[in-house]
Amino acid sequence: MTRPEVPLAGVIGDPIAHSLSPRLHGHWLRRYGLRGHYVPLHVTHAHLADVLRVLPEMGFVGVNITIPHKEYVLSLASNVSDRAALIGAANTLTFLGNGRIQADNTDGQGFLSNIRQALPGWTAATGPALVLGSGGAAKAIVSALLNDGAPRVIVANRTRARADGLKEQFGARVDPQDWTRIPDLVADAALIVNTTSLGMTGQPPLAIDLSRLSPPTVVTDIVYKPLETDLLRAAREAGCETVDGLGMLLHQAVPGFERWFGYTPLVDDDLRQAVLAP
Repeated sequence: MTRPEVPLAGVIGDPIAHSLSPRLHGHWLRRYGLRGHYVPLHVTHAHLADVLRVLPEMGFVGVNITIPHKEYVLSLASNVSDRAALIGAANTLTFLGNGRIQADNTDGQGFLSNIRQALPGWTAATGPALVLGSGGAAKAIVSALLNDGAPRVIVANRTRARADGLKEQFGARVDPQDWTRIPDLVADAALIVNTTSLGMTGQPPLAIDLSRLSPPTVVTDIVYKPLETDLLRAAREAGCETVDGLGMLLHQAVPGFERWFGYTPLVDDDLRQAVLAP
């Protein structure tokens, strides 16, 4: 596909006004002096297929996809990456021309890149990972951890059947456990990841017993509002290394920006400050 003179990209969701992606991509476009624009697009399920057909004719080279469309867009794509197919969801679409759409999922890549930027040399092969939650983000993270060599990924979910579903989806190295076992599970985990919305501003707290948490466990949270959640604060006070969730959002955006605007952007403090600005 020939790149438009002024390429357009955006993020599609329902709702979408809360998204930080336009601020993130806009910072990169300005920083690198690139022609192009990135805009939020509020699109309902009923109109999504029609919108995706029309966008390339308007100069769009691709879009990010967020809630609630990540699963449905797979059925609208011509080409689906292996990781998106395995996870069952896509967050990055690239328009290839002639009505063709490539679907990918960069959430897992963004998750790993975030930890590695904060903790150079870290690898999932260090030991067992404990993942809290079993939704779409959990699936991307479990897939990424397994691909990075995690010997075992323990999934604890309030509804046990959903945790069991991840074992069926990803195989024998996934170990589903009851939510009530978390106090014991944290003691042996090399990595703990909260993939739920618990602890987010406006949501109920993540009320779990962390009394057996100790170094050298690494603790991360995909929630970034607040930037330091109660989970991360408790982990820091226990002497553990912690990684906030903002970096996952920033790093997952890199592959799409590179494909759409032809430049590999940096994730650094300038970007974090731009995204966090009031």
